[in-house]
Amino acid sequence: MSGSVSADSSAAGDDGRRRTHQLYNPYESFNNPYAFPMYQRIYDLPTSPEFLFQEEAALRRRSWGHNLSFCAGVGYLSGAALGAAGGSLSGIRAAEPGESLKIRVNRVLNASGHAGRRLGNSAGVLGLIFAGLESGIAAATGDEGVVSTVVAGLGTGAVFKAASGPRSAAVAGAIGGLAAGFAVAGKQVVKRYVPI
Repeated sequence: MSGSVSADSSAAGDDGRRRTHQLYNPYESFNNPYAFPMYQRIYDLPTSPEFLFQEEAALRRRSWGHNLSFCAGVGYLSGAALGAAGGSLSGIRAAEPGESLKIRVNRVLNASGHAGRRLGNSAGVLGLIFAGLESGIAAATGDEGVVSTVVAGLGTGAVFKAASGPRSAAVAGAIGGLAAGFAVAGKQVVKRYVPI
């Protein structure tokens, strides 16, 4: 859609209101933007994201469902990729002399699949717990700042290791809180010093 804004879509629509759409002309590549002007109204595309409810449009963050899906998905995929890489290395190291290539490949695939599944599931559950806690804290307090993220990280570690006992839960909670704090600080540094 490069160069697809027509001349009459700059500031206002036909009724004088400010236009929130751009007019897309599929025939603009023919070097004649007025080739089929009668069809321009069909391709009146929005320039901003569309929301079903006005309250969602006013928010400057992802909704709780989108946040939940995003964190769980990113956690699972990154955990599975890291686990598969580590499992592949352990499968390569475990090769015994005299084995055929078929056996070695099978060993690497089994090790990478096992480690990838385990780490991917754990990271996905961590993302799920973190997103749920962060969205819940933000909804309860009305603030989605640094404190809610750090508290969500602390709670995530504690909930994830709760079955191992209170000492393990406390240590994991502290690690989760520190990790969330470093992630927020890193995000602020990147926003400030990296031109994106």
